[in-house]
Amino acid sequence: MALTFEVDPAFGRTLRDGITALWVDVSNAGGAVGFVPPVTDEEVRPELLKHLAGMAEGRTRLVIGRDQDGTVAATAFLTRNTHRLMQHWIGVYTVMVHPRHQGKGFGRALMTATADAARGLEGIDAIRLTCRSGTGADRFYASCGYKEVGRIPGAIRVAEDDYRDDIIMLLPLFR
Repeated sequence: MALTFEVDPAFGRTLRDGITALWVDVSNAGGAVGFVPPVTDEEVRPELLKHLAGMAEGRTRLVIGRDQDGTVAATAFLTRNTHRLMQHWIGVYTVMVHPRHQGKGFGRALMTATADAARGLEGIDAIRLTCRSGTGADRFYASCGYKEVGRIPGAIRVAEDDYRDDIIMLLPLFR
């Protein structure tokens, strides 16, 4: 079984609810996607709306992976940089694979689909992402070709006494 990926799918209630459910499930399983568990749909929806606003403005593209049942199983949002001196790279945000699909190679497939989508955009030379230290995500992204290019110590506070580094990683697309 593999995921079927699509870039910029038609967006409606079903897709919105599928992404929301995925985000809640990933967050509540301990995934580092902007929340600390427990999380509810009501907490996730405003963050999803920010991505949707970017999509409506043409700044953000959605890469979605569906499982064999058509259920949303993976996402990544590609967002163009608006600074005129940095428009040659794109950011990837909210990279998620449903916990039930962990360990099946779907994360790597999602990152490949995301890089392919970025390569299809005129003027984009690289993808930048950030991840939270202490999760192993940096090792995963490194295995996908990303290189650590910076780190901000203690930039993420996940609990009163738990600070994590914000790790900045880059994937050159054409070098």
